[in-house]
Amino acid sequence: MIQIPSDLHPDLVPLAFLLGDWAGAGVTDFPGAEKANFGQEVSFTHDGRDFLEFRSHSWVLDSDGNKVKPLESEAGFWRIDKDRKVEVVMVRDDGVVEVWYGELADKKPQIDLATDAIARTAASGPYSGGKRLYGYVKGDLMWVGEKQTPEVPLRPYMSAQLKKVVSPEEVAEMARNLPDMPDDGIAFFK
Repeated sequence: MIQIPSDLHPDLVPLAFLLGDWAGAGVTDFPGAEKANFGQEVSFTHDGRDFLEFRSHSWVLDSDGNKVKPLESEAGFWRIDKDRKVEVVMVRDDGVVEVWYGELADKKPQIDLATDAIARTAASGPYSGGKRLYGYVKGDLMWVGEKQTPEVPLRPYMSAQLKKVVSPEEVAEMARNLPDMPDDGIAFFK
């Protein structure tokens, strides 16, 4: 269920499905890099102003699902206008800063983004653009990223399925608001 905080800036209501802490796993595969499974933690927060703050950390996983090494980190700010146009400013740990533009789909929680401007430090690798698709699907946050370099045309390189992380405070709130159930709990499912 999508909850809209009472202190959320009114312009951000269409992006409320992104809010919260998310965690999950995905796959990364791009020419010149090792194909790997990865874990990811993503956070979308707000402070009442007209943007969402975004943070993402990912790491390579071994075949047992254990963290092996960091993969990438990103941070940024997301805005949306009255015409459902989305803009994102993002910085990555590899020395890339991006401006993304896109649109929130009509009548569904899905955002298509494409890079508009890119700045790279001397230490960053080759990169010339990308696309991303984010969607809220059956309570999960799903995303797929495409990228291109001067040598490699635009192609998918990462995708993940993330689950909403529930804090201990949220568990306590859920417990306080449970409906009365019989002792066996089975009747709840009938």
